[in-house]
Order: sequence, then C-alpha cells, then structure tokens
Amino acid sequence: MPSMIPDIHAAIVCDDIRQERNGKFILIGLFDRMVLPRFPIRYPRFCILTRWGSGEGNFVQSTRLLDPDENVVASGKNIPVRLADINQSASNVEIFMNVPLKTPGTYSVEIRLDDDLKLRFPLVVQQQQVPPGMPENLPPPPFPE
Repeated sequence: MPSMIPDIHAAIVCDDIRQERNGKFILIGLFDRMVLPRFPIRYPRFCILTRWGSGEGNFVQSTRLLDPDENVVASGKNIPVRLADINQSASNVEIFMNVPLKTPGTYSVEIRLDDDLKLRFPLVVQQQQVPPGMPENLPPPPFPE
C-alpha cells in the first residue's frame, strides 16, 4: 500500500474520555493548564485525544510530556494509526496515570508519528494561590476521582 503521511487534526488534553456505542467520543473537562496545591506531586489522571486524517498507510503515534527543563516525565505507548485512504480519520485516546510533576512551569506535550515530531504545545502547571485571609496550613483539596 502506498503511504501518504497524515496530518494531525486535533490533540486535546482533558480529564476523561468516553466513547458512545455509535463511536462518538465524549470529552470531559478540557484544559490547557493544571493548578495544583503543592509540589512535588503526582497528577492522578489525564487523557489526550488525537485525531489524524488526510493520509494513507500505517503509522505509529507516540506521545510525551516534558518538564520545563525538557526532561521526559511521561511517555505514552506506541499506538497504531491506520488509514486505508485519505478520506478516513483515526482517533486515538491515551490515558496518563500518576504523572510526577516536580515544579510549576510550562511543560510540553509532544505528539510524534513514526518518531517525527508532528505537534508540540504547552501545558502550563501552576501553584494554587491561597486566598487572602485563608490559613496557609489547610490540607489541600482532594483531586476529583
């Protein structure tokens, strides 16, 4: 089969992704930043949805999260991207669990196809600010389950 390298149509970070019986995806809690109570911390769970299209052939997608110093803090598994013709699209869902975040800063999400970087975007990680008048020694709020 001839190959035509696909374009990445979307890469979205969110809290959770569900799929209906008809194949449609439901994205819950889209975000571009994390506001956390303390550091270092392990972020319990987030998902990344990618959508590929306008290509043809078999490829492999990989995803990485890099810290502000460009160190890899999380890597997704290799995921096949199969497009029988240029009119098809392929959607992939990755779930990242217990990701170590040592410091606030601008992290980077990298999406690769056959080891070629196709998309890189920022994911801002911030320290939660204590509102004026609130004691600073309160326990942090729990993460949603």
